[in-house]
Amino acid sequence: MYQKSVLPNGIRIVSETIPYVKSATFGLWLGSGSRAETADNHGISHFIEHLLFKGTERRSAKEIAESIDAVGGQLNAFTAKEYTCYYIKVIDSQVELAMDILSDMLLKSRFAVNDIEREREVILEELSMYEDTPDELVHDLHVGNIWSDHQLGHNIIGTAQSIKQIDKTAILDYYRQFYTPDNLVIAAAGNITHCQLRELAEKYFAQMAGAKVQQVSPLPQFTCAQTVYGKSTEQVHFCLSTAGVAQDTPEIYAYHIYNNLLGGSVSSRLFQSIREERGLAYSVYSYQTNYSDGGLLTVYAGTRPANVEQVLELIVNNISELNRQGVGEQELQRVKEQLKGNLLLGLESSSSRMSRLGKLEISLGKYVSLEEIIAKIDQTTVADINRVMNGAFRTGYCLTTLGPLKKVGATLNF
Repeated sequence: MYQKSVLPNGIRIVSETIPYVKSATFGLWLGSGSRAETADNHGISHFIEHLLFKGTERRSAKEIAESIDAVGGQLNAFTAKEYTCYYIKVIDSQVELAMDILSDMLLKSRFAVNDIEREREVILEELSMYEDTPDELVHDLHVGNIWSDHQLGHNIIGTAQSIKQIDKTAILDYYRQFYTPDNLVIAAAGNITHCQLRELAEKYFAQMAGAKVQQVSPLPQFTCAQTVYGKSTEQVHFCLSTAGVAQDTPEIYAYHIYNNLLGGSVSSRLFQSIREERGLAYSVYSYQTNYSDGGLLTVYAGTRPANVEQVLELIVNNISELNRQGVGEQELQRVKEQLKGNLLLGLESSSSRMSRLGKLEISLGKYVSLEEIIAKIDQTTVADINRVMNGAFRTGYCLTTLGPLKKVGATLNF
């Protein structure tokens, strides 16, 4: 039921009709996030995301909220490193209202000076709240160590200094550069046909004009480092990464399987060894980060200071053992079924299906069917996984710790 079309002004429209649900979810995906920023406007993508909720030529901020609440809908947005998304979920009888509100916000926001100043304070509070959440903060500090000289190494919110210097002129300049039809994907999933979606998009977005400012971004280069950040917390939080792969790399399926084997599920090596068998951490897991031209495979754990060395040793031992022994056919099949189950269970709502459509189009410029993904998972062999294991962490790593610790004495030999 997937369909795609392109409006005359360059806006891409992707949809998936799900006739048996009573909802429809719409997303406006802009192909620019914090990676598009410079040192002078760090955090501006996230700043603009906030401002689009602050009022338009037709609606105040309160009226935007009341319009969607009146029909039981959900309206939200988020900023990522390589894209920004504004989305709305409504019952299927309110699809035109949803498109009216989204287009009004995207095309007619006021960017009033008093709104900018008020929202600046909100974002500074958000930054302070984030600084008080060490299990989240450590991930951004860690990525900053790996890609310190690259835009991907910058956090999405920005810094207090950069947020304070962003003014209306900078906001309008950035908006004109990147909020353009050739940089916009309209995605929808639910009880709506592609014909309906196209008609609504033409009605509300046909007047959108302009062209995205083209950027040439250097490839992110993995930096090996070991950094300790002191902070008065009960636990020490740490991240350990090795270089991963880009989104459209064929090896990504082998990395998904390796990640699940290592720490991507409750049956994984790290979760069982560190939490279940020894009780040394409440939270321990691994995850992949994949961008258009690079990626990471990361292990996170939070533990009391007295346990840090032991937990690190267990992580290294589990990685080394997995790399040395390889994966067996039976274990590989188990993880494949786990991945396929997670994929299918995660697509049981119009919101998740819309998100998948929008992400694929804005990131890859193409649609990848569930059948194709499942086939790629099934085709991944023991040899494919073992090749990934042989390179993981042995080619270099970055370790970042945050908490009441002065140094890490463990030597990590993979």
